[in-house]
Amino acid sequence: PGHPDGTLSNALIYKYGRDHLAHIQGDDRPGIVHRLDGDTSGLMLVAKNDEIGFELQDEIRSRNVNRRYLCLVHGNIASDTGLIDAPIFRSDKVRTRMQVSDKPQARSSVTTFKVLERFESSNKDNGFSLIECKLYSGRTHQIRVHMASIKHPLLGDDVYGPKKSKYTLEGQCLHAKVLGFVHPRTGEYMAVSYTH
Repeated sequence: PGHPDGTLSNALIYKYGRDHLAHIQGDDRPGIVHRLDGDTSGLMLVAKNDEIGFELQDEIRSRNVNRRYLCLVHGNIASDTGLIDAPIFRSDKVRTRMQVSDKPQARSSVTTFKVLERFESSNKDNGFSLIECKLYSGRTHQIRVHMASIKHPLLGDDVYGPKKSKYTLEGQCLHAKVLGFVHPRTGEYMAVSYTH
């Protein structure tokens, strides 16, 4: 909604035609199996028909798809690895935001992370950590909410990050780097990695 052109679906329709794409996300998102937050770069799963699309969605729901993301977060994370097991629910105050919540309706959400590199602080900031996150669930804004909940929001995230930043970026530093899944037709495990 609000993006009539310039989307991945537009490109897929141009290349394959609307009738040769899955419609599991509705007619507005032909081909799309799962979504990424706005301003997140990287890999997405796309299907040409509903049968394969639904199978891939089931694999995601069953947590069988290996999804790994690169993130640049504020501050130096003390531990080399971590696990965030915190349910997520829509914010009561701002309906477009999500939050860690102990409400009974909150949905289970699990993210693990590994620190790849630490960048020392300067007179402009408190340092940064380059991390790789792995999703074990797929909640809206999950990585962004989880990292903000442990006081390490993503650089460039104007929703969950600091209100004032000395850095001007277009979008959060979040990149879908790896997708690994069993191909529904061949039964082969496929892993695709993309860094830019």
